[in-house]
Amino acid sequence: MSKKPFTKIVGTGRAIPEKELTNFDLEKIVDTSDEWIRTRTGIETRHIIAEDQYTSDLGTEAALKALQDAKLTPEDLDVIIFATITGDVGFPATSIFVQKNIGAVNATAFDIQAACSGFIFGLDLADALITGKRAKTVLVIGGETLSRITDYSDRNTCVLFGDGAGAAVVQASDDDHGILATYTKSDGRLYELLKMEGLGTKNLPNDETWHKGFQYIEMAGRDVFKHAVTCMGDAAETILERAELGNEDIDWLIPHQANIRIMDATARRIKLPTEKVYINVNKYGNTSAASIPIAIDEMRKDGKLKEGDVAVLVAFGGGFTWASAAIRF
Repeated sequence: MSKKPFTKIVGTGRAIPEKELTNFDLEKIVDTSDEWIRTRTGIETRHIIAEDQYTSDLGTEAALKALQDAKLTPEDLDVIIFATITGDVGFPATSIFVQKNIGAVNATAFDIQAACSGFIFGLDLADALITGKRAKTVLVIGGETLSRITDYSDRNTCVLFGDGAGAAVVQASDDDHGILATYTKSDGRLYELLKMEGLGTKNLPNDETWHKGFQYIEMAGRDVFKHAVTCMGDAAETILERAELGNEDIDWLIPHQANIRIMDATARRIKLPTEKVYINVNKYGNTSAASIPIAIDEMRKDGKLKEGDVAVLVAFGGGFTWASAAIRF
């Protein structure tokens, strides 16, 4: 009987728009301040996509960098999974545009939508495909252009979000490096606390829905914060149990980069020191499904994430959704 293979990340890449929107820029737009934003969120700046760019452009750039890092070609890909809530169009899937852009002629491409948890949901699917021997090489992308659905007159939400994309190429591993366990969860009863009501078939785009602001993110900040702290902590504890790890086995916690206080609370929940928590929310803000793959690529390229390191990924997003994964790099 053959041993079940591990699913290993063999290459990563990221795409960050050139334009920056700082806290001081936002001070000129809404009633807020750099000090208020930093103390409550940890965010100092975020990057905003150019007017003539789309989510697929960021995904394409991240994908090509990940393939180059893995020393693979687009033709090697069997599957492309794109996690996003800000696709280019209603249909086709944004992954289809990436497939076309990079020339991944042998791949099956599709999108998933799990908000900020999307990249981990994508890794979970990729792991199932690879360990089930349905695919050999899978590209998982998390990419967002949240600036396109952000109301810049709402000071409670406009300070939070940025644009970007991150990608990972995964393959079966012959050793014990790779995904040790995954965990995904959702609760649709709480969707009204974090949502965007427009641009779907429920509220068709027209003057009335546009006037009501249905095309923008709506968030009940305090309630979302409370649930995020609880659910991310639960997800972190669950993944340690599933992977049969203690907190002493963890080299890094790589949380969804939404709010510094949520990340700190998650670390405290599993008794992990702050120096083991990777934080870059100050540079990029909340990039939803892109935040964790951006962080992973940044850590790998900066030499922080070394071979043999064990990392816990954990995220929480609209839906509500939450997820975690344990990976030996």
